[in-house]
Amino acid sequence: MINFNYEAEFKLDSEQAISDWVVSAVLNEKHKLEEINYVFCDDAYLHKLNVEYLNHDTLTDIISFDYSVGKTIAGDIFISVERVKDNANEFNVSFEEELKRVIIHGVLHYCGYKDKTVDEARLMRDKENYYLSRFKKN
Repeated sequence: MINFNYEAEFKLDSEQAISDWVVSAVLNEKHKLEEINYVFCDDAYLHKLNVEYLNHDTLTDIISFDYSVGKTIAGDIFISVERVKDNANEFNVSFEEELKRVIIHGVLHYCGYKDKTVDEARLMRDKENYYLSRFKKN
């Protein structure tokens, strides 16, 4: 089950399409979906979580709390809509593309992908691009 929650002046245009896409990605990665809660918020909301739970006094676009057990995916993914907008401008992509990238990025972490090293980050980006291309076909 995919749930969408809003703590900012924002709402997804296509919750069902996003949900179907995420479920498809989880299954394609040979995992089972239990529940993912997406929370769309602003910078202040996400910064507070970053300081309180991760001891990071920085702005970020996404924080995910992973409750997965084995191959069963569960977690909470918090996304700063403000940060996604800024990143889209910085990377010269549409807001929609950057938002989808962040949405799938959290799921890929739950599936075991990391991005701390250059090689891990390259694989993560390849996977993001793969799933972004699959969304466009839906």
